[in-house]
Amino acid sequence: MEYRSWNLSRIKELVGLWNWEVGTDFPMCEELFKQNSFDDCNIFIEGSLIAVNQDDQVVGFIVTKRWQDPIDVGISKETGWIQVLLVDRQYRNKGIGETLLRHAETKLKESGIHHIWLGKDTWHYFPGIPTQYREVANWFEKRGYVQGTTEHDLDCHFVEGEMAHPTKDGVTHSLLEIEEKDDFLSFMQRCFPGRWEYEAIQYFQRGGEGREFVVLKKNDQIIGFCRINDSKSPVIAQNVYWASLYQDELGGIGPLGIDSKERKHGYGLFIVKAAISYLHKRQIRSMLIDWTGLVKFYNKLGFEICKSYNSYYKKI
Repeated sequence: MEYRSWNLSRIKELVGLWNWEVGTDFPMCEELFKQNSFDDCNIFIEGSLIAVNQDDQVVGFIVTKRWQDPIDVGISKETGWIQVLLVDRQYRNKGIGETLLRHAETKLKESGIHHIWLGKDTWHYFPGIPTQYREVANWFEKRGYVQGTTEHDLDCHFVEGEMAHPTKDGVTHSLLEIEEKDDFLSFMQRCFPGRWEYEAIQYFQRGGEGREFVVLKKNDQIIGFCRINDSKSPVIAQNVYWASLYQDELGGIGPLGIDSKERKHGYGLFIVKAAISYLHKRQIRSMLIDWTGLVKFYNKLGFEICKSYNSYYKKI
């Protein structure tokens, strides 16, 4: 067995291995894999490896990340991520996964990382280990990883007619205009610094013009937002990663947030209803909300759990 550096030239084989192993549940395409596992500037090349057999065929790989973007949004530089670790089922129990994980942990620690998450990375695939892969969780637990919160994806198919735009006294909603970009980013920095702010910055850097953000305004000031995604979005967003599992076009909802000074007025549920109505205008009926623990909140709108994940971390 040989271990090679992380290399874009092997993407077809890497995606092939992914789909061989987990493609039934999480179908991968090269465009998404390149976006998340090669184009992200936080990919930690030194900690990522490809395992190949004697015939130079890819039989396993690990992708690691650490914060390297010069943008400062408050994400800790002592936190690292293992985005994915996969080994061909025909090559398991040969120490390949152990070697890949040990290499990743060693390199992450050498770079100043003291806390490793499984998933939850920038441009992530999962917020943890999918609950149906219990044997994977057991494997990581034996190697010192501790279970944290349980997160969920929820979906809904709206079979009734188009939802009208909701109204509420004192506030208005609209799709963000590109001219409002600076005001919106200022709002994100003030109210939701960190991951959500970073994802908004990345959205505009990759050509976004505003149609993916529903904004809530009070006295012409932004007090809330909800992101919506579809097949025309400038990036493949996390709530439409697995769109090929759905017969109709899938729309994504979230994240969403309301200024802490404006909560307790029902604005959260209201802006989600608005988001659904905008996707309805685009003739989208199947919708998914990813990585949330707010199951009862979304149940009110007809969303039900479709996938679940247990988060895992390790201190090194």
